[in-house]
Amino acid sequence: MLTGKIIGLRKIERSDLEHLKEWRNREFYRQHFREYRELNLDDQQKWYERFVMNDPGTLMFAIQELKTKEIVGACGLCYINWVQRNADLSLYIGKDNIYIDTEEGGYAWDSMSVLFRYAFEELNLHKIWTEIYVIDDKKKELFDRFGMNQDAVLRDNYFYKGKFINSYIYSILDHEFLKKHSR
Repeated sequence: MLTGKIIGLRKIERSDLEHLKEWRNREFYRQHFREYRELNLDDQQKWYERFVMNDPGTLMFAIQELKTKEIVGACGLCYINWVQRNADLSLYIGKDNIYIDTEEGGYAWDSMSVLFRYAFEELNLHKIWTEIYVIDDKKKELFDRFGMNQDAVLRDNYFYKGKFINSYIYSILDHEFLKKHSR
């Protein structure tokens, strides 16, 4: 297990899938995900088999609270490009309908700190990037405060409630993270 101050990141297990499905199906959460459809347990199991267990370009983790051992969310690196040394960030907190907490020392902040340190120091990645939609104020606030850079605006990139809206691409480079978040 990779450990931070309040959370640990561990491999997702089959027993976690019901929690993940429930959280991902929350309407407020789903509006922020690429997978916009409601998922059933079969969908979640297929994702687990294909990506978590068998895709070397995906490293997903359950976020576990250290004190209680309770799973509180999920995060990971997707679309890992081992040659270009970059990956897409996936992150959400399911506990108590938090989705994303933005304060330093919270679940999301600690999860990103642990995951990024692992990505940059152990996996030798150079960049972590992510796409969020303009309606995702919580992730925008978290990424800005954490020191990620808004690299681009993708115009009309997401169809939401009958209209197209923009999305943002955020990233952080290894040396930027290590400078800002040194131990």
